[in-house]
Amino acid sequence: MDKLKEYSRYWALGLIVFAIMAVYTLRLVDWQILNGASFLETANRTSSSTVVMDAARGEILDVNGVGLAVNKTGYAIVFDRAYMKAETQNKTIYQLIQLLNQRGEKWTDNLPVRLNSKGQYEFIPGMDKEVATLKSEDYANVNTYATADLCMSHLIEKYDVTGYSAADTRNIVSVRYNMTKSAFGISAPYTFAQDVSRDTIAIISENSSLLPGATVKVTTVREYPSGSLIPHVLGTIGSISQEEYNTLKDKGYAFNDRLGKSGIEQAFESMLRGKAGEKVVETTRTGSLSSETVKTAPVSGDTVYLTIDSKVQNVLNVSLANNIKATQENGRKLSAQHYKGMSSAHGEDCVAGAAVVLRVKDFSVLAASTYPTYDLTEYLNDTNYYTSLINNKDKPLIDRAFNGVFTPGSIIKPYVALAALQEKAITTSTRLEGNSKYTRFADTGLVLGSIGNYGMITANYAIQKSSNSFFYEVGYRLGITNMNLYAKRFGLGVKTGIELHESAGILGGPSERTAAGGGGWFDADTVEAAVGQADNKFTPLQLATYTATIANNGVRLKPHLVNKVTDYARKNVITQAAPEEVDNIGVSQSYIDYVKAAMRSVATAGTASSTFKNYGIAIAAKTGTAVQTPHSDNVTFVAFAPYENPEIAVAVVLEHGATSMYCNAVAKDIFDAYFYGKTVDANGNLVMPSASGNASSGASSGTVSGTVSGNPSSPSSGSSAG
Repeated sequence: MDKLKEYSRYWALGLIVFAIMAVYTLRLVDWQILNGASFLETANRTSSSTVVMDAARGEILDVNGVGLAVNKTGYAIVFDRAYMKAETQNKTIYQLIQLLNQRGEKWTDNLPVRLNSKGQYEFIPGMDKEVATLKSEDYANVNTYATADLCMSHLIEKYDVTGYSAADTRNIVSVRYNMTKSAFGISAPYTFAQDVSRDTIAIISENSSLLPGATVKVTTVREYPSGSLIPHVLGTIGSISQEEYNTLKDKGYAFNDRLGKSGIEQAFESMLRGKAGEKVVETTRTGSLSSETVKTAPVSGDTVYLTIDSKVQNVLNVSLANNIKATQENGRKLSAQHYKGMSSAHGEDCVAGAAVVLRVKDFSVLAASTYPTYDLTEYLNDTNYYTSLINNKDKPLIDRAFNGVFTPGSIIKPYVALAALQEKAITTSTRLEGNSKYTRFADTGLVLGSIGNYGMITANYAIQKSSNSFFYEVGYRLGITNMNLYAKRFGLGVKTGIELHESAGILGGPSERTAAGGGGWFDADTVEAAVGQADNKFTPLQLATYTATIANNGVRLKPHLVNKVTDYARKNVITQAAPEEVDNIGVSQSYIDYVKAAMRSVATAGTASSTFKNYGIAIAAKTGTAVQTPHSDNVTFVAFAPYENPEIAVAVVLEHGATSMYCNAVAKDIFDAYFYGKTVDANGNLVMPSASGNASSGASSGTVSGTVSGNPSSPSSGSSAG
């Protein structure tokens, strides 16, 4: 019985195996005999390739959703390998170049060779890396010492460009060269021109039969509603370089892609870029298009919301420009009228400045302005404009707010006082001489000058009147090691951690000077460092961070520019910024309150009182002047408000500004904008909303929209003391 069951199982398994083999046999008969000819014909008839579908780039908005870098629908001219025959490529390219040149439109031209005035080919200066790529075996295939003529000769032969003028030949070669670099083929269309006008597209469409392979693609084009509002922060996008392509090609980038080059565009490239889609393109044996099937739809990039408030940013931009120009005019008047024959150092050489505004609760950047500045729209669309920026001696492309470093002057005295109090170098009752000369080093022949003869004073009065001699002695007692320990806790001389490229500044001291190849560090250097001189150089961002840390009772947070990131439709939040603690200065709250009260007295009875004594909001501040021989002195200003419950912290620097009144005026405009709604009208003037009334009973800020307090032809009182 058991053997019978065993034989039954064998028969069952055998039948199953036989059935499976029968199915496969029948299928093979169908494929090879019954329908073999049909399948062979199809295989011979078509081939398939996967083509990448571009995704719309994510947009950049301000904190209130106002567009800063947005997309508009545009048109691109794309070469489709399925329709572009080898024998007609050069003719199609020539006709398109002629059309776009006649209509003043751009096409992609990255060949590092040009025709000179003698009609000879030469390499374009400053494009050494591009020239090296051109000479490589994948392209011109010449020796490293080959001339531009030899490179062009090889490329002309390679691409069979004959019968055209030298200029037209050069242009056709440029396009063919870029097509080769971008691996032009069925799966890699080539973008010949970006952002082409609708009228030009209409001409191309009407003449499509004469331009085989040239197709029109609806795309998105970057647009800046206000290109000069905050260009350094937004950053730029541009064509991918060979080095970038070598690094990014495994991440799906094509050679003719565009990507972020600086600013937020670069820092958040991975989120802004989105995810490309794919479609399968089938072509016949002759290269004709058979069918297209979308395999994966593209996903648009994410939307980035900045912490920037466009309204405050606009006011800050106008105020900074106005007050720098007013500083120049004031300096020229002083030199011509009161200081005729003396060296020019009264502000006439003030051509640059920067300011940063932070929210104290989370250290988010409310506004960040640099002067001189530039317009993103013109930068990206006008080659001559870009060249003028590169050649401008005042360097408008530098982001002075985050990367400019300036000798700070007396604005660092509050932190020096806090460090000295905590380290017991002084007490709140300690009285030191606040006189015009500091004579500790008199036996060496070194006597340091100061402003004011205040007699024996305490730290709070020394901050109010900005007494150098008092802080010389404090610095000597505290020592450079302790001084710099606390400076770093405040974010001075170290990177703040903001999302963009920033300078670490310079924190003067023995190790820094040795590293820089300088001489030794002496006690006289320490006392100079205590008043913001010596080797110290900080960024406006660091100065705003330092001020916000005092306002935040000694807790330093990480400054940030991005508030949140959402999907492209702005419906789902992907990331949301949160306050991030970086350090704590480690100073007793009683000392912090003491120094904050001293900063309040700066605004009510000290070196900033001419601007803020009667201001409607309680301001705590510190002015600064830093000697910059042979130029005019730098002037600096830091403040936070309201005093009792701080909301914003401000840092302003006027490079070679000479007198503090214009620096203070910039800060006042910021406070007016934040607390009272001051705006910029259609004519570019700063105006207060009529319903709000005047922000204060003091003088109106801004030297163009109002009158700076005091005599505009002379420095404001106390300005030279910082």
